[in-house]
Amino acid sequence: MDLQLTGKRAIVTGGSRGIGLAVARALAAEGADVAVVARDKAALATARDAVAAESGRTVIAVSADTGDDESVRDMVAAVADGLGGVDILVNAAARPNTGAIVGIDGFDVAEFTEQVNVKVLGYLRCIREVVPFMRTSGWGRIVNVSGLAARSTGAITGTIRNVAVAALTKNLADELGRHGINVSVVHPGITVTEQTPQVLALRAERAGVSVAEIEQRLRASVGIGRLVTADEVAAVIAFLCSPKSVAINGDAIVAGGGAVGPVHY
Repeated sequence: MDLQLTGKRAIVTGGSRGIGLAVARALAAEGADVAVVARDKAALATARDAVAAESGRTVIAVSADTGDDESVRDMVAAVADGLGGVDILVNAAARPNTGAIVGIDGFDVAEFTEQVNVKVLGYLRCIREVVPFMRTSGWGRIVNVSGLAARSTGAITGTIRNVAVAALTKNLADELGRHGINVSVVHPGITVTEQTPQVLALRAERAGVSVAEIEQRLRASVGIGRLVTADEVAAVIAFLCSPKSVAINGDAIVAGGGAVGPVHY
């Protein structure tokens, strides 16, 4: 399927690793020019060079802190200058979910504030800066990467930040859809990335079991019998970034392989 992304200009935050990097690769492979955005300049340069070499597309790296207004404004201005505009925004910059069970006794106000500042307000900051470009062209796609913690208890901060991302997505979809700008949210489950070995080891240590036992438990919780990879999540997001996704606006798309048990309707 031709996703009709050739020549589109995309920003991917959190683009130096994990799902963000996989999304940058997927979009560039479909013909988009891409700006990868993150804080780590060295990791960004490596990501930029790899995506450009694989795709032959224009790929730029812009260091920015999505938790800071001025940094986001400067980043979007730099991308617009470097690529000539912005058609697509994929918000994926956030602290990873380690799977820690944190109830009220372990609630940390400073951590909560930081997580919301980066993942919720950070997404809003980026959206606020790119929307004028999309309104002018009469077309745009915004995809917010959230997570399945939005649908489960056990970690107050993780649940709230992800539910908030879904809520901001629907609000903006209703506001921007008439301007040709579709906004959607993707909920990955536990996803295989370069950080997976460390995450599994931490979960095993907390549970007092082996890494193999944690892997078995996670596989059993997924309908397809294994964890989804970052590339597989990126394929879903690439479709949502394309003109062919026009029928999807404001809704949550789950890309976790199918959580065993719950029925969502």
